Amino acid sequence: MAEIPSSGLVRSLSLIDIVMVGIAAMIGGAIFVLVGPAMDEAGPALMIVFLVNGVITLFTAMTYAELGSALPEAGGGYGWIRQGLPRPNAFISGWMAWFAHMIAGSLYAVGFGAFLAHLLTIMNIVVFEGLDKIIAVLAVVLFTYINVKGASDTGKVGSAITFLQLAIIGVLIIAGLYAVSFTNHDWPDNFQDFFPKGSIGIIIAMGLTFIAFEGYEIIVQTGEEVKNPKRNIPRAIFISLAVVVVLYIVFTFAFIGGLNPSQTGEDPWKFIGGHKELGIIEGAKFLLPFGALIVLVGGIVSTLSALNATTFSSSRVAFAMGRHYTLPVEFSTLHKKYHTPHYATIASGVIMIIVALLLPLEQIALAASVMFLFLFTQVNIAAITIRRLYGHKLDYGFKMPFFPVLPLIGIFTKIGLAIYLLIYNPLSWLIAIIWILIGFSIYKIYSVKKEIEHHAPLVVSEGPKERKDYRIMVVFDQHSAKFAKIASAIAQQKDGEVSFLNIVTIPTQLPLTVAQKFNEPAMRSFDELKKEAWSVPCRYLIRLTHDTTEAILATVEQQGVNLLIMDFHSLKNNRKLLSLTTCDIMGVHMGENFHTELSNIVVSYDKGRHSNMGLEISDILAKSLNSKIRIVRGVTGSPEEERDILAKLNERMFDLDIKKIPIHKIPSRKENVMRDLLAHFNSTIPEIIIMGAGNQSDQAFSPKTMEIIEKTKTTIFVIRDSRLSSIQTRYFWDKIAPRIRENKFAYRMYLDLLRLLYFIRTKKHTMESDDDYFISKRK
Repeated sequence: MAEIPSSGLVRSLSLIDIVMVGIAAMIGGAIFVLVGPAMDEAGPALMIVFLVNGVITLFTAMTYAELGSALPEAGGGYGWIRQGLPRPNAFISGWMAWFAHMIAGSLYAVGFGAFLAHLLTIMNIVVFEGLDKIIAVLAVVLFTYINVKGASDTGKVGSAITFLQLAIIGVLIIAGLYAVSFTNHDWPDNFQDFFPKGSIGIIIAMGLTFIAFEGYEIIVQTGEEVKNPKRNIPRAIFISLAVVVVLYIVFTFAFIGGLNPSQTGEDPWKFIGGHKELGIIEGAKFLLPFGALIVLVGGIVSTLSALNATTFSSSRVAFAMGRHYTLPVEFSTLHKKYHTPHYATIASGVIMIIVALLLPLEQIALAASVMFLFLFTQVNIAAITIRRLYGHKLDYGFKMPFFPVLPLIGIFTKIGLAIYLLIYNPLSWLIAIIWILIGFSIYKIYSVKKEIEHHAPLVVSEGPKERKDYRIMVVFDQHSAKFAKIASAIAQQKDGEVSFLNIVTIPTQLPLTVAQKFNEPAMRSFDELKKEAWSVPCRYLIRLTHDTTEAILATVEQQGVNLLIMDFHSLKNNRKLLSLTTCDIMGVHMGENFHTELSNIVVSYDKGRHSNMGLEISDILAKSLNSKIRIVRGVTGSPEEERDILAKLNERMFDLDIKKIPIHKIPSRKENVMRDLLAHFNSTIPEIIIMGAGNQSDQAFSPKTMEIIEKTKTTIFVIRDSRLSSIQTRYFWDKIAPRIRENKFAYRMYLDLLRLLYFIRTKKHTMESDDDYFISKRK
């Protein structure tokens, strides 16, 4: 009996079913349509192109295999980005994926209509204008119905079509290899001009064919409908990718080697490439009887197979988004009999029909390629975050080696290909950006409200109607009155406001809709705070939730919070909050003499961006509370290193318009620096310590930060700056950019991107070198 997971979807697909889904998506009609144009650019080196593309896409395929085995969910990349990246990345990725899958489906439907109409013409059957579009619509309707009937039927139909597709491709390959072995004895001559257009031709051909290797996004959409996903999803990804790469290479070899120049009148690769999309059809005429007819039938079967796969995948993305209330919740409704997301499937089918009938599919398809590249970039980033946040809790069926090097390579290769499309087809980027902006507007107007209303409804919001630009949020607990004093002091200098968030955590078995009885006690908890005459506008918020972290993240986004203040001990183990929040954070470790300590502030400066922000916070508090400030540094480096650090510190104080602050140096050795700092802090007058969060690559806070908090009794503010550090930015400009200049093609792409940014910044069209951009950036 098929297993029904908690989502209600039925686990009925086998390994072979999802391997066929992946192969269908990766071959599609591309093997008959794209090989010609790509061969025109790369010549016989197209075999190398397919191999290199296979290797490049392997980096992201391994990311998908790892996440698909550990988190097998409908929605694929969208669901993982939701786990690993801040809002609104999840919605935007889902919005792009849904669109891209539907566009691909429309393209396959129109391709099927064109192939079938051409076949009918060859057979002297009456063909009228627009017949190809009618056939496309009927194909979408048919496969929408099949997908509504159930994943099992979808898998069976898809597998049958894909097996037929592979058989037709096999016949063409055998015909070509037969010619190489028995009739065309001079076949090596066909490969003499192996790189006719050099590296540029290779790169252009890679851009044309790369999108054919991304069927793993469709494979992972089966996560809640495949048997034993931990084992089968990684296997399906690697099997389908290996089969497709080998097929493309052997197919290319068979056609170039099998054709005789005496028949084609020129080099076979020129003949096929010169006929562009029709190149394989024309070449097949010389390889075997009825070759053109066989290719037409193969194109018909291939496009049907790919249409079936994309209809399935687009509906699963919509289903996952509906389940999270970012698209209408009806999309998450399952058919009572078939256990399929019928509304999501029908909606996807209707949109595919509209796109197929009305829009210019060639440009829309390139935009879909851009969006797939954006999606894969986000997935690779999310994979790094998920491994860091949840890796010790997840049960992986496959774990990629050399982590995080491989996902980083995946990120840079996808960005490189996206830039390639920007340079050679800027309209594709324009269409993609317009679609993303439409999605972002829908998110702000509709989706974010619906999502938050369901997962963490705001049941009370009391405060002034006028909003300030700078917003501080205090998470309510027993120290809220003390936190409020800090928050109001900062808000006063920033001309901001303070919000107090009281989170009422409801047991998971109790629906949030029936938990309204908790509102009144939660509101009474604000009474003491309201008695204080705060010098800044204050608002009071209450959220009901099953997940405290989600409530905080939702409020940060909805209220546009700039600084979050909360108890350090509630924060220190919450790596999800630290990774996904988009605002600055101040974690407060409350000491024994808070009010006395406010008169004196010491900044523990370690040159990182977090302690740079701590320096800014200390200056703000000093101005509001008339506190004295000093800086402490544990000196462990050489005099030259310390001189550079002090120079940067003075530069930072100049930027913040901070007057001269005494700097107390504590000479120490690296292994003793924490001991010496602690001895210093514990021997001085009561004062508040402000320090940065430290290195967070392996844990939420650095061991040095944790040691000071554990071994001192004074109040400590731990600061986490959410912005990208200028040091990291400078590292790119100083270290990476010179290397890019050494490669002419990379430098050309790099300059084209900077020219776009330069025009946006200066409205000037001329930029002689990348230095012009950096000068404009500094200005």
